[in-house]
Amino acid sequence: MRRFALALFVALAAPLFMGAGQPAPQRHLDLSEADRSALDAISAYLNGFATVKGGFVQIDPDGRTTEGTFYISKPGKMRFEYKPPSPTLIVADGHTVAVANRRLNTVDHYSLSDTPLNVILGDKIDIRHNPQLVSVQHQQGMIVIGLRTGQNRSKANILLVFSEPDYELREWSVIDDQGLTTTVALRGVTPGVTLAPALFVLPQVDPFTRRRQG
Repeated sequence: MRRFALALFVALAAPLFMGAGQPAPQRHLDLSEADRSALDAISAYLNGFATVKGGFVQIDPDGRTTEGTFYISKPGKMRFEYKPPSPTLIVADGHTVAVANRRLNTVDHYSLSDTPLNVILGDKIDIRHNPQLVSVQHQQGMIVIGLRTGQNRSKANILLVFSEPDYELREWSVIDDQGLTTTVALRGVTPGVTLAPALFVLPQVDPFTRRRQG
């Protein structure tokens, strides 16, 4: 579970929306006027709120599902709480990303600027001019945006699914190097909510639990 939970955010944190880091290979993508309009509307939607709360269902490649609640406060802060029995908690405080396993009492830390999760949690998103964009598909009331996270990739390994015509983010899928897909479906998404600062305090290892385990 921890592998797939972390993979979701490392993949999404790679230079998606603003082309940070190494430039992607040049690609030719013919966008229709409808595509350009939709991408601009999606960017405006994502840029239109500073906070958001909702639920999620994660479907792993083996078909197992887990649920939880997510919170985002831009710029740079997020919290993904997985419901028991999953022990996973992921928190970004604007500087650091912490991935906690509450069963093992471990916390792994990653620099937000190194991941870089700060890109997806930033204030300015422009998908249409993003060099990682490789495909746009309209499918029965949905628009599916394919992006690549690596500079040497020729195919999309991230799929973002938005509703049409309101352009709300409904789900995303991450395809790993073995071709396995992890999907996160969002529900009950509410932008513009008031979020307590305590949600974005990084989890810590409990020294007393550690001592008892030792």
